[in-house]
Amino acid sequence: MNYENAKPLLRITNLKQHFPLKHGLSVKANDGITLDIYEGEVFGLVGESGCGKSTLGRTILQLYRQTDGRTMYYGSTLLDMAPKYAFQTVKNLDKYRKKMHETAVKAEEAEARYQAMTDDQKMHFKNERDHLLKEANDAKLNVTNLVGGLIVAEDLGPIKEAYLKLYETAAKLRDTRMKREILQLDVDDLKNRGKDTAKAEEKLAECDQRISALEKDVDTHKSAVSALHQKYASHKDYDKYQAYFDEGVDLARLIYNEIRNLRSDLQLIFQDPYSSLNPRMTVGQTISEGMVAHNLLKKNDSRTQEKVLKVMDDCGLAPYFLHRYPHQFSGGQRQRIGIARSLAVQPKFVVCDEAVSALDVSIQSQIINLLYDLREQQNLTYLFITHDLSVVKYISDRIGVMYLGNMVELAYSNDIFKKPIHPYTQALISAIPTTDPDQDKELPILEGDIPSPINPPSGCKFHTRCRYCTEVCKHAVPDWVEVEKNHFVACHHPLL
Repeated sequence: MNYENAKPLLRITNLKQHFPLKHGLSVKANDGITLDIYEGEVFGLVGESGCGKSTLGRTILQLYRQTDGRTMYYGSTLLDMAPKYAFQTVKNLDKYRKKMHETAVKAEEAEARYQAMTDDQKMHFKNERDHLLKEANDAKLNVTNLVGGLIVAEDLGPIKEAYLKLYETAAKLRDTRMKREILQLDVDDLKNRGKDTAKAEEKLAECDQRISALEKDVDTHKSAVSALHQKYASHKDYDKYQAYFDEGVDLARLIYNEIRNLRSDLQLIFQDPYSSLNPRMTVGQTISEGMVAHNLLKKNDSRTQEKVLKVMDDCGLAPYFLHRYPHQFSGGQRQRIGIARSLAVQPKFVVCDEAVSALDVSIQSQIINLLYDLREQQNLTYLFITHDLSVVKYISDRIGVMYLGNMVELAYSNDIFKKPIHPYTQALISAIPTTDPDQDKELPILEGDIPSPINPPSGCKFHTRCRYCTEVCKHAVPDWVEVEKNHFVACHHPLL
């Protein structure tokens, strides 16, 4: 994949997923994940069982609502979605700006103290300083992502008024477009049945007129917002804040109904093809269910069978499977059904959660080839989760390595295998079985048990099993740095 002109589909920043337990404890399944996933790529995610891979996939999809962090999605814009959080932020702009300034002052004071400390003192103060910096950054992004450099205005009244009008109109436009989709289904179905469509087409025309008028109103309000930006563009701090303006949608801040509207864009292929299919539904019913739920088809639409058969053909399923039940299929066939169900709603991003680990090796290669072909045909983006490094090497453009809730290394697939820089990655690769008698067997082997995610080690979580561990590893969390071009690692002692 060519990354030079690639656009991010998802931008994940400091994502945390902590599951609360009794007595104030929590399982820290994901503990600060930062990465970009680009349009059209296959991002492989590997690590030992229990490292938080599957949790990360489900959290990105907001099947688990994340504890902290941002998940920006660029498959839809803020104006397309007009989410409730945009209204709330704009209405409380004064309060958000006050918090932004207060947290910035605390962060600056903490940074000044940190720089004046000795190395030993820094080791113990680093986590507190990082927390204050993150709090300040979050407060800043809450407003600047939406209004950018306009946060510098002395009087925020006109800013709030302009943005509220824009989002209110955009919300009406969104709802009207959704209504039009349903009306179009009525017209198409009536035509297919050879029935009179006059009344339905009249309603459709009225809806089109309403959409046209609302689009003009949105353009008018966008012009008003643009005029405000031009007015404040000469302010000395405008560019500093405008740089954070972001038209993406923060999935973590969407309410339930809003995330439901994006479910067709964001899909999941489950690990177990046996338990993930309803045994009481036929193949046709399983595949068409999502299409009806997301207004791609009407219930009892005469075109249902035609569309379902097309999806089945794309996924290598024979037409005569249509009225059969899951128990009548092999594991590989069931996984193809699961893939067809996910792709039937025309998604943009698919989490493949150990999608081949429950299958025989010969079937695994067939499913991987199918996923690869579908990606090319439909311009899909995958998060491919697996514990099998040999599988992820074949299908992935880039690979991220996870350990106990944290990303420890990220690079192009070939670079990870040619030159693993994190000790954990090196140990995982050394454990891959090989028939090469010349391969060096004197490679590092992981010792000890994986620590508990309820009470993970301080500092670098891998230090309890790392042969390169020093005192700094026990106390300070390693920074996520680019040690070589497009090769990131979190380690105090990278193997360069």
